[in-house]
Amino acid sequence: MVAVWAASTLTMLILAGLLPDFRLQRESGDSATQIATTAGIGAAVFGVLSALVWPLAVRALLLVPALVLGLLVFFLNGSLLLLALSLIPDGRGEADPETAVVVAAVMSAVASATAAALAVRDDEAYRRRLYRLADRRRRKQAAARGPRVPGTVFLQLDGVGHGVLQRAVDDGHMPTVAAWLKDTHRLTAWRTDWSSQTGASQLGILHGDNHDIPAFRWYEKDTGEVMVCNRPASAVELQRRAIARTGDGGLLTVDGASRGNLFSGGADQVALVLSIAARRGKENRSRAGYFAYFSDPANAVRTAMSFIAEVGREIGQSTRGRLRKTRPRVKRGGLYPFIRAFATVVERDVVVAAVIGDMLVGRTAVYADLVAYDEVAHHSGPGSRDAALVLERLDRSIALIAKVAEHAPRPYRIVLLSDHGQSPGETFRSRYGLTLADLVRAGCGLPVPRRARGTRSGAEARSAVRAAMHRPVEEGRDEHRPPPGKDPLVLASGNLGLVSFPDVPERMTREQIDARHPALLPTLANHPGIGFLLVRSERGGGVILGARGAELYLDDLDELADGGADLGPLADFGPGALAAVRRTDSFPHTADIMVNSAVEEGEVLAFEEQIGSHGGLGGEQSHPFLLSPRALSAPVAEGCELVGAERVHRVLRRWLREADGPQVPVPEPDPVELDALMRPPGDVVADHRAVPDKTG
Repeated sequence: MVAVWAASTLTMLILAGLLPDFRLQRESGDSATQIATTAGIGAAVFGVLSALVWPLAVRALLLVPALVLGLLVFFLNGSLLLLALSLIPDGRGEADPETAVVVAAVMSAVASATAAALAVRDDEAYRRRLYRLADRRRRKQAAARGPRVPGTVFLQLDGVGHGVLQRAVDDGHMPTVAAWLKDTHRLTAWRTDWSSQTGASQLGILHGDNHDIPAFRWYEKDTGEVMVCNRPASAVELQRRAIARTGDGGLLTVDGASRGNLFSGGADQVALVLSIAARRGKENRSRAGYFAYFSDPANAVRTAMSFIAEVGREIGQSTRGRLRKTRPRVKRGGLYPFIRAFATVVERDVVVAAVIGDMLVGRTAVYADLVAYDEVAHHSGPGSRDAALVLERLDRSIALIAKVAEHAPRPYRIVLLSDHGQSPGETFRSRYGLTLADLVRAGCGLPVPRRARGTRSGAEARSAVRAAMHRPVEEGRDEHRPPPGKDPLVLASGNLGLVSFPDVPERMTREQIDARHPALLPTLANHPGIGFLLVRSERGGGVILGARGAELYLDDLDELADGGADLGPLADFGPGALAAVRRTDSFPHTADIMVNSAVEEGEVLAFEEQIGSHGGLGGEQSHPFLLSPRALSAPVAEGCELVGAERVHRVLRRWLREADGPQVPVPEPDPVELDALMRPPGDVVADHRAVPDKTG
């Protein structure tokens, strides 16, 4: 405390000498000793006011949109400094309001840096600081939480594929993870469903059911609505459907916390959760995490300054790529630098602070999503230097959480996992000069705009920003209603495209599509940028179409891929592609035409403006990871593969049960499910198909 006060006093003296509108002496002048005394008094009063008044002010402004609150930080801080100066005797302190904002921000940053430096150098000081942060709450809640059984923290590194994590460890970008892999943790790859994106994966992981999520965005003919996974209204409905199908609240229903996720997982403690952001009223605690973080003015100022630095970093990196004519490349102007800064700084800092708070009060299960890498990789590429720097900063956040776990009132097991990976490649539009929607219109004989329009990015961070600003709808109004007449509705989810005809109430068959638009399916199937199509056939079941007349009837494929069956257009998409496509074909809201881009040497062609994409099949997007402590049981038997987000949910529930505390009840798997989990990878295709669907 003395060191921080001394640093603040020195900072005030330096600023008084540099800024003409800030003085620490009477107009008639004072001696150096008097000026120093005045600075010491001002720094002390400012520190006391920050500790006492600031939390109350932030709580009063909790209903203000989060980004607006971040801007008000500077004005609140400046007001406290003006109040502190007015309390100095003899009117020796004075500053213009604009200058007060600058002085307060610099003093808060210096105080925070000084305290952090002392804590880093002195483990005991760091320990004492952590205990002080949660001492009152811990004393009240520790006794109520029972014995010191281990708690579990699940940290989701959004979009970090299994291969990306391994390369980051090998290249030295993630030393904390590297140390864990060497001593305490095991790394397991798992495979997503066809829809390799956060909405499908996280709903399956947190709620145990991701049935009928064919893509990131899709059209539902029975309701006439476009569902978008990162729209709060859609997230609420998807969570409701999952709970109705499973009859269970989710992974976190017992003493759980959900931080920065699309869905709550049944947690009572939520912050920055999209499915809660659509609510209004006292029950909406989606922004409670902002109070927990911004109640410390030093944290608020540090995050604000880091935000500005990140905006500058993105502008510099984008400019450098443009000057070097880096390929592939997408536009990164407009609001994107601010969206990136929100994901990589504000969202990260608030979520990490919320997780630290959860551990210090001893919550049983915490699930948090860090979207920083996913957002940057979409626009810079999953293997870019920009994305690697983000992984380095995420590793430091992981190290901080692990350090805090040492001081928590109960032991914690930290599990790292991802919801999907990303596949590199240029966009479909940049390769061929037209969008998927333009190609569909051409196949239907409809006029194509002379200038092809771009498609919106489905990056998760954009929705988080809109929710923080109380603007919960992700796209314009015209984009979640079907076009009038018989025109097709074309939606993109990474390298997965969906074509629907809104005027036909049921899912159209191949024969119906050919009768209406004879050239459409051949145009799509034979395009060099298209890998395969999925449509429904009147003879029953789905049919996969490829180039040069290739077709594959799903109901005819009773043999396994390694048993001699010819997978035709699916052969390039690896093991498990057939099972993933077959499962999606059974969904009630599968589009009339499902379009997956081609894949070549792990690269795909995104139908959105992304050079790192996910959402379909092809490349590393379908291969996320699970990094778990060796103290927990192995996710699957040796030599087996973990397939599907729903099965990851079962694994996480099993780990919660292993803590031997008051955990979420975990039903025993039925024999078919257990057999599927324990078979070798070559048998996974048949097993995944054989597991009965919950809806019958």
